[in-house]
Amino acid sequence: MESKMSDPFSSDSEALPAAGIMARLLPKGLSGTVLKDWLDRRRKSIRPWAGFVDQRKFSKPKNFGDLCQRVVRNLDTYHSNYTFIFLGLILYCIISSPMLLIALAVFVGAFYIIHLKSLESKLVIFGRELTQGHQLGLAGAVSLPVFWLAGAGAAVFWVLGATLAVIGTHAAFRELESSDMEELLMEPV
Repeated sequence: MESKMSDPFSSDSEALPAAGIMARLLPKGLSGTVLKDWLDRRRKSIRPWAGFVDQRKFSKPKNFGDLCQRVVRNLDTYHSNYTFIFLGLILYCIISSPMLLIALAVFVGAFYIIHLKSLESKLVIFGRELTQGHQLGLAGAVSLPVFWLAGAGAAVFWVLGATLAVIGTHAAFRELESSDMEELLMEPV
């Protein structure tokens, strides 16, 4: 019973009959409900996509101060939209690269095998018991060559660059709403 209490992947399926496979795969600190709640909060605060991409609302900023005001206010206003753009770019990058899919499968498989081995008996390497963090590190070390061959580093920088370009361009050129303009009126110096 002690091993069940210390197992970060166990789920109380008796207490929660609706707990699915995601609840058993994710560690307790990162449960499916936490992810679902986070996504629900993002979805509720998302601005309408029609207004987000309305071409009539885009213009060149008058000066650098106007540009900075637009970026700050638009990042605050459209943060949920920008989050979904970022997630979409990650998904596109993973789906468009079969080698990345294979590398992710190797990582998940290595972690799952290590997890199964740790359920049978405690994993001990060089006389030290492996914690969950160490197990994740071991799975990463096993799959690192596959990630390197798949070009995961280039994919990460591509996603970051594409996200910065898309979000930065939108935030800089999207005009502020009329209610935002009243709050940001500043006296020229």
